[in-house]
Amino acid sequence: MSQLPRACIIGAGCSGFTTAKRLKDFGIPYDCFEMSDDIGGNWYFKNPNGMSACYESLHIDTSKWRLAFEDFPVPADWPDFPHHAQLLQYFKDYVDHFGLRETITFNTGVQRARRTPGGLWSVTLSSGETRTYDALFVCNGHHWSPRTPEYPGVFDGPAFHSHAYCDPFDPVDMRGKNVVVVGMGNSAMDIASELAQRPIAKTLWVSARRGVWVLPKYMNGKPADKSAMPTWMPRKLGLSMARKMIKKTLGNMEDYGLPRPDHEPLEAHPSVSGEFLTRAGCGDIRFKPAIKALEGHRVRFADDTVEDVDAIVFATGYDMRFPFFDDPELVPDANHRLPLFKRMMKPGVPNLFYMALAQPLPTLVNFAEQQSKLAAAYLAGRYLPPPAAEMKRIIVKDEETHLGQYYQAKRHTIQVDFGIYVDDLHREIARGAKRAKAAGDHLPVPGRAQADA
Repeated sequence: MSQLPRACIIGAGCSGFTTAKRLKDFGIPYDCFEMSDDIGGNWYFKNPNGMSACYESLHIDTSKWRLAFEDFPVPADWPDFPHHAQLLQYFKDYVDHFGLRETITFNTGVQRARRTPGGLWSVTLSSGETRTYDALFVCNGHHWSPRTPEYPGVFDGPAFHSHAYCDPFDPVDMRGKNVVVVGMGNSAMDIASELAQRPIAKTLWVSARRGVWVLPKYMNGKPADKSAMPTWMPRKLGLSMARKMIKKTLGNMEDYGLPRPDHEPLEAHPSVSGEFLTRAGCGDIRFKPAIKALEGHRVRFADDTVEDVDAIVFATGYDMRFPFFDDPELVPDANHRLPLFKRMMKPGVPNLFYMALAQPLPTLVNFAEQQSKLAAAYLAGRYLPPPAAEMKRIIVKDEETHLGQYYQAKRHTIQVDFGIYVDDLHREIARGAKRAKAAGDHLPVPGRAQADA
């Protein structure tokens, strides 16, 4: 029997350690490298690797009912929407429960990953060591490289990305200040709502190019994400029903002093907040259009209004980056597009997996856990994907399914409906198992790295 392949996992956030757990279940040898001193990635507050976007008051927008790992229930006494510290402890408990910690090499990053002429992976570590692997799992996340817009002029006060925001006093004391928060995504909603409290900012403006629909965390007294449409329901019908419910529940965004969105609900990645609309309705949050220019301690907006501003917080999203790759075919293009089979495999590169490179609704926490079912079965010889040409055809079809409802933007290139995706993934695993059996259950990626070492 051929030797099982040896895998390299880059990162020990929730996508990395759940991938490690599945590989361990299948007996597939692996090394997992984490540049920080502990697991958790983005959910490790003040992570010493500098890549966490956590702020002190952050609570996850996904309810505990939807984020739990399949074989490790969340604590029974958790609130519906846990604090980041609770989530991190849950991750640590998971890692320790399944004996994964000893398989992770901490304080060690992957600096370079290249395919060898023979199709293996040559991985260079921050320690200077280079190792060879049969398969590579990319689990470094996509919320760590801040994207900050550029404007004409110069701003003389503090201006920083929300990635650096910890609380109303760190990195800048916001008390009594006139503050502009740029953006209307989830982080912008949280930070603006926090800073708009009267003892904090003197004036709080939210600046954005367009209006958005701000969705509540609760609907009819229950976490809103418990009301996801069933996977059997026709997509258009489900979206139509959901949009009518949202409009009936929320009313018009203009009623809260916000601009009218130029799109329907769910045509953009949802902005979710249990407080933002109340703060806006109370007048604590005011809206401004996009920034036009910076003028010292003043900011000019697209409507040519000018305000005295003490600080700017850019909650303007992140770039998807894989600094260890130097092959342009393995990274997203300028429009953040990286088409992948089942959002994880690149046709023609049979031993590379991008884990959790998606923006799934309602949750990203256990998304890689689902993907790892296909990846581990594949490396164990129990799953075989379709031919490359068929993979490409399926990619186009899947993107039509998952992206068709959204307006075109960089932030919408990796959107996925979690329920529909997982249902389809399970079907594909079953189809792939039949293909593997018909092909003799051979290993698509044979273990060669150790023999070549």
